[in-house]
Parts: sequence; structure tokens; C-alpha cells
Amino acid sequence: MREINVSEVTSTVAKLCMDSCYYLPEAVKAKIRAAAETEESPLGKEILNTLIENFELAQKKAVPLCQDTGLTVVFLEIGQEVHFVGGDLYEAIHAGVSKGYVDGYLRKSSVGDPVFDRKNSGDNTPAIIHTKIVPGDKVKMVVCPKGCGSENMGALKMLKPADGVEGIKKFVVDTVRAAGPNPCPPITVGVGIGGNMEQAAILAKYALTRQLGKHNADPRYAALEEELLELVNNTGVGPSGLGGRTTALGVNVEFTHTHIGGLPCAVNLNCHQARRAEAEI
Repeated sequence: MREINVSEVTSTVAKLCMDSCYYLPEAVKAKIRAAAETEESPLGKEILNTLIENFELAQKKAVPLCQDTGLTVVFLEIGQEVHFVGGDLYEAIHAGVSKGYVDGYLRKSSVGDPVFDRKNSGDNTPAIIHTKIVPGDKVKMVVCPKGCGSENMGALKMLKPADGVEGIKKFVVDTVRAAGPNPCPPITVGVGIGGNMEQAAILAKYALTRQLGKHNADPRYAALEEELLELVNNTGVGPSGLGGRTTALGVNVEFTHTHIGGLPCAVNLNCHQARRAEAEI
């Protein structure tokens, strides 16, 4: 059994919050640069070059890539041989988010009551936390700040088995087309298939944590990712929704088992700033 003091979790989460809001992953930057070279629309090319200038300045000055630094989503993989000491794990994560957003001068966007008071928490807490118990004595943390412009454009559909892969493709493309400029394309598309209603949605969000360019290990789903990317880019939505070939930088699909009578499918969209940072302790 390995003991981990939750204070280490707090400091790690704080750093990941700032890093994810200041620095784009290298794979994302490479995709945007490549798209700027191949984009056929002059306006689309100009927009992509502006995005490049933005992430280069943000990295140089260590300032947020975007004013919407989102709600903080944290995916945890906890080794079953780990024992946390020194306090409550979830409270330690919330404390890390608070420290990261306050010390990093990141916009605080979390309101407590969603309907009536809508009072800002003042430090972007609480985080949205998803945990998974895995073998080993390590803890992997992935922090994904998620802005609402893209989050609002997600969708869930309880497809029927008879809808099959064609139904999935239609749903994904229809969701992207309906979203138009709102999620700040070029987007990353996360697709969750299977499970039940809530699991499909979590899978779609989790799909966005996978590095761009890394395909699903199952070759059938990897091929589906490639086909979906082509279909999405053929919509003509383009950078910032102003037309062009670069509507999405990538499509990531995650799947799991489901009921014999169901085919749940969820789509979660990331803006062009596919922000994420991860660490292992």
C-alpha cells in the first residue's frame, strides 16, 4: 500500500489548471498549423493563422488562451494500492482548482445554484470529478477546462440498434452542422457510444482527453473516426463557422457494452482550444 498525502493532489491540480489554460498540447498546435497550410478558404486560412498567433502569445506570456477558462473537469485513475492521507480527496481537488484559478488569474465561471440565485462561487469550485479504480499504486490526473460555448452544443440521442453505424454518423454530422459557429471551430469531436444515457455522455467527454492523432485501439472504431472526420469537414462549416474545409481537427470515439435494445450515442464538442493537462503521482 502506498500513501499519498492529499496536499500533493492539491498542488498538482492547481498547476494543471494553469497549464491547461495557458498552453495548448503540442498535438493540437500541430493540427492547427497543418490546417493553416491546407485550408482552401482565404478567410479560413486567416482565422487559423490568428489562432496560431494567439496560442504562441499565450504560451510566451503565460496568460489564458481564452477568456472562458471553463468549468474544471478532472478525470482520475486511482491505483487500488493507493491510500490517501491528510484529508478528503475531493476536497483536496477542489482546493487545487481554487488555488489554480485564483493564483493563475483564470476567470471564475462556476455558479452554485443553476436556476434561481446563480451566485458565482468566486474560485471556480466545485470541480466535476470522474474517478476510475485501476491496478497499481499511481494516480493519474487529467484536467480539462471546458468552456460553455462548446459545451452547450453537445447532444445525446438514444438510438435504436436498427439505426446502426449510419444512424451514428448522421447524428454526429447533424450535431456539428447544427452547432455551426457556436463551439468556435475548428473543433474536436468526442463521441461516446454504448452503455446507458449517462455513461454515453461521460464517454463522449472522456474521448476529448485522448491526444489528437491517436486513434481508438479497435480498428473498426479507428476507421469510423477517420470517416466521421471527413464527413464533418465536408459540412463546410469551417474555421469560426465562416466556411472552409477545416471544421474539425479530429474525431475521437469511445465505446462500451450496452443493452440488447439500445444504442446510446453522445457527442461532446471542444472548441479549437482542446485544452488538457495531465500528471501522474
